[in-house]
Amino acid sequence: MELFEKLRNEGYEVATFAAGSFWIAEDIFRRVRGVVGTAVGYMGGELDYPTYEEVSVGDTGHFEVVQIVYDPKVVPYEKLLELFWELHNPTVPDEKGEKITGQYGSVIFYHNDEQKSLATLSKRDIERSGKFKKDIITEIRPAARFFRAKEYHQQYFEKTASGGEIIK
Repeated sequence: MELFEKLRNEGYEVATFAAGSFWIAEDIFRRVRGVVGTAVGYMGGELDYPTYEEVSVGDTGHFEVVQIVYDPKVVPYEKLLELFWELHNPTVPDEKGEKITGQYGSVIFYHNDEQKSLATLSKRDIERSGKFKKDIITEIRPAARFFRAKEYHQQYFEKTASGGEIIK
């Protein structure tokens, strides 16, 4: 039985976000009450089993992602989306219209139709809010194969610095 199917049978859900550096995103999401596990890795590219070095070059098409296992009874997907918008800049970064490219792009990878719908509504709401003065370039894509990064990258900040407090 696939791990995600097993988790879903136990009532957990999976969310996957590309929001810049996966080290930062994972550190923030790990602090959320209701998140029961995270892993960092790569999604969205063409190469099987990419390495950090290959993805960093920028021509594999992969994004750095954090994959989150969460209890939807404790933290709804909408709360994770709110945090996604807070933890990175999902806009065109300069006046020339250049987009954030390579592994640091902004993508919500959905795992089911409900996540797709909620992500689409969330993006629309954030665009209408006026919070960001530039165009939001975040893509909403179906989840693809997740390639876990080497153990060195997992919970990187916990291994190299002190951890933080739980976010309610």
